Amino acid sequence: MMNSLNKREWLVVLRDSVALTALCAAAALLVNAVRPDGIPVIEKKEYQIYVPCPETLGKAEGVSPSQLRSPGAGKVLIVDGRSREAFDAWHVPGAVSIPFDYLMPVSADDLNRVASSGAAAVVVYGDGEDPDSGEELARELAGNGIRNVRFVKGGAPAIQKAGKGGAGLE
Repeated sequence: MMNSLNKREWLVVLRDSVALTALCAAAALLVNAVRPDGIPVIEKKEYQIYVPCPETLGKAEGVSPSQLRSPGAGKVLIVDGRSREAFDAWHVPGAVSIPFDYLMPVSADDLNRVASSGAAAVVVYGDGEDPDSGEELARELAGNGIRNVRFVKGGAPAIQKAGKGGAGLE
């Protein structure tokens, strides 16, 4: 049926569609303008877009660098949540690298590796920035069912500052 329209009819349909769209947009802007809590057309303040979704996050306790290997009894798995390049440059001996990405969830392979490690506790350290990649990774691991997850407050810089980055770790 649409193919049976001639050129003049197509132009009428196009004109009417544009007019209706413009009328709806104007009405929406007018209603938004008179609302006391209207949505700004142009945002005037910056807002974060690289934040993890809160519904996938669990709770993880922060520990000091001195508690890196002794947050509880039993075997401890140490996870480095920084980038692979940062891990290659320096890491706590025995740590495993699981780079944290704010936009991508932890892979099923990494979750399985942590879950099947046999560790009684998992301690994650990150870049120490705000937000800290280690804290966010720890919360994501806890949100995915990993138990006894902790993060090092201050991340890798705090560990290095405390002198816990070498063979002197317990």
